[in-house]
Amino acid sequence: MEMSKTNLSGVTEFFLLGFQGSRLLRSSLFLLFLVIFVATICGNLLIIALVSTSRNLHTPMYFFLSHLSISDILVTTVIVPNLLHILLSNGGTITFANCLTQWFFFCTSDTFECLLLTVMSYDRYVAICNPLRYTSIMSMELCGKLAAISWLLGHCISFVVTVTPSKLHFCGPNIIDHLYCDLVPLLELSCSDTFIIHLEIYIMGTPIVIFPTTIIVVSYTYIVSTVLRIPSSIGRQKAFSTCSSHLIVVSIFYWTMFSVYVLPTKVLTLNISKSLSLLYTVFTPFINPIIYSLRNQDIKKAAQEIFQFITNYEYNL
Repeated sequence: MEMSKTNLSGVTEFFLLGFQGSRLLRSSLFLLFLVIFVATICGNLLIIALVSTSRNLHTPMYFFLSHLSISDILVTTVIVPNLLHILLSNGGTITFANCLTQWFFFCTSDTFECLLLTVMSYDRYVAICNPLRYTSIMSMELCGKLAAISWLLGHCISFVVTVTPSKLHFCGPNIIDHLYCDLVPLLELSCSDTFIIHLEIYIMGTPIVIFPTTIIVVSYTYIVSTVLRIPSSIGRQKAFSTCSSHLIVVSIFYWTMFSVYVLPTKVLTLNISKSLSLLYTVFTPFINPIIYSLRNQDIKKAAQEIFQFITNYEYNL
């Protein structure tokens, strides 16, 4: 099969390889990712519904959690449906415009989640280290502004790092050995000089990684220091439980992103890189609502109330 274009008009479509293997393997992966996709959408929609309808969840922590669910739904719907098509067809073509669109929304979601997890760490810092002033500091007005700023920055940064690559020219091979249109393998296929784009990504990406990471580390340093000074073991356990879910989500997010984008490409094989990419594009959005649900009594209680209300309503009908 000829999968490359070298005509004078240049390349306008790319061929995503996905996972190459037997039909049985691809069918098994298709079913697995389909189940995860449906569960991810349902789980995150449930979180959003619970936070919206339950008065007990009208707090800053759950407000930010609902926005995290929106971000997870966004990245899942951008990546997984096309991935399922690629698995069924043993690869699939995607236009340059659609490739950039996929990259834009993926980058928006990732940038926003990076900023939101930072805001959530500050929220946990105030709740544990300054509980008496928590309500006055973390007002819903401030929470709304922080969420809006995170979304705005996510869109602005993604727009900049999408517009510049849109001017690239492609005149050689059009095969992308990846699961979706990530910018790194796309730049490797370009006939244009990509120095400016790499510099742009470095200049914009470094602060987005360093500043949030610093804030998260400092916040949890103060949190741990404060919790260890609590005299009772029950008090320490209760304090740690309020931020354990967030810490788990932060660890998974940053570990996978670091593994894919920071480690030298020679360290990772293509299959390992693809598998790590699956962690933060498919499995992390699926795991996030589970982590917060299993480790949070308020979420469990709100879910039970909703299901009980639905059951009683159907019974009365």
